[in-house]
Amino acid sequence: MSDTKRLSNGMLAGYAGSAKLPDYDRQRISPGIVHLGIGAFHRAHQAVYVDDCLRVEPHWGIVGASLRRADTRDALTPQDGLYTLAVRDGEETRTRIVGSVCDIICETGNEPVIAAIASESTRIVTLTVTEKAYCRDPATGDLDLDHPDIRADLAGGPGAKSVPGVLVAALAERRDRGLPPITVVSCDNLPANGRTLAGVVAQFAGENHPQLASWIETNVAFPSTMVDRIVPATTDEDRVGIAALTGYEDAWPVITEPFSQWVVEDRFVAGRPALEIAGALMTQDVLPFEEMKLRLLNGSHSTLAYLGLQSGQQTVSDAVADPMLRSFVETMMRTEILPTLDVPGVDLDAYIGSLLDRFANTALKHRTMQIAMDGSQKIPQRLLGTIRDRVVAGLPHNRLDLAVAAWIRHVSGAGLGGEAYEVDDPMAALFAQIARDTLPDASAFGSTVLDQEAIFGADLTSDQPFRTAVLTHLLTLFNSGAQAAMRTVRA
Repeated sequence: MSDTKRLSNGMLAGYAGSAKLPDYDRQRISPGIVHLGIGAFHRAHQAVYVDDCLRVEPHWGIVGASLRRADTRDALTPQDGLYTLAVRDGEETRTRIVGSVCDIICETGNEPVIAAIASESTRIVTLTVTEKAYCRDPATGDLDLDHPDIRADLAGGPGAKSVPGVLVAALAERRDRGLPPITVVSCDNLPANGRTLAGVVAQFAGENHPQLASWIETNVAFPSTMVDRIVPATTDEDRVGIAALTGYEDAWPVITEPFSQWVVEDRFVAGRPALEIAGALMTQDVLPFEEMKLRLLNGSHSTLAYLGLQSGQQTVSDAVADPMLRSFVETMMRTEILPTLDVPGVDLDAYIGSLLDRFANTALKHRTMQIAMDGSQKIPQRLLGTIRDRVVAGLPHNRLDLAVAAWIRHVSGAGLGGEAYEVDDPMAALFAQIARDTLPDASAFGSTVLDQEAIFGADLTSDQPFRTAVLTHLLTLFNSGAQAAMRTVRA
């Protein structure tokens, strides 16, 4: 790519390649949104919706913030915040240059991020920081006051490390300066994500400043959302392919699928972009859509990842191409998950069919190991909530139990042939210690993991039928593999 021109504002004027250009004058764009966690998902999702609004509303540009890693800033700053959105479907790739990101901040201590949120021009803060960044106890949903970043932020000093700490510091500054109200929008895969975010922010503020917590409750809105788009990690091969297709070099394009959905609770206190014109669904109740997506898409995605890894499948499309695995997941969706859902106006049978089609998109190369990350934070929302509903209803949950067992098998850190691999999870050190203390006794390993109330809550840790089912599946996974385990499942 040495002879290829780098993507930038200066390149746009003379560009005659295949990528679609922004249909507005970037010099007229001013920031109104600060986004925390400017990774690939945000740039394939919310930033694209905002980009579609800028032609008629140029005052909603985005200031992106990376709270821990500078790689996105370092890649996109020389490109003036521009990047390529590559939509892949089978053999077809459509490219578009997205220009909604005005600036990217990443500095130790996050003081510039706090200042950006406290700026008078900022009216919305959005977040895609993943479940673990909310610093919650997964079992209770409360702020984890023992989290090292929370402890450090509550101790005081300049800046903040944690997401709740950054938000509270910025909101305190807005209050002290007499600035207008603001809206903070979670776009992470959490049930009732707006209420969840409001809760951890209120708890953090209340620890040291009860009056600030009261001010936040009165002046800050936390609408809930549901976001949906499959966005695999960008590879060097992707970068080379985008350069060949578009005629310019892009250090960090994003690759995604045609499907995109954003359901937003229409509760904003300082204005918002006209997201409807970009295809977002504005509603008064996001919860049914959240549960549909968390349980059917995310729960099935995780199941494909864990069972796929243990069947030797490296990507989701490989996993869903396996007839036994596809049948297992589809049956789980239709017989165990679907009956727990009620989504007005949505044909859930058709939705399941569309999910299987999306999973089968061979152009995406979404790695099962990537989806398997942070399972201790994900499975409570993606799998355990459905299991709880079926326990209450007295209904079987055998396939969901096997999905949980497959996750436990994964966090043992032992591959198909016994080779060790690194488990990417906030509780990885604990799982490694449990493995050292118990393996090769798979039953002891699984039982100790199931004892973790931070993941399973007091109800499921003490639910003997659930424990017995999961441990039975786990022994089969260790002794005979995923295919054998799936063959043992009965309705």
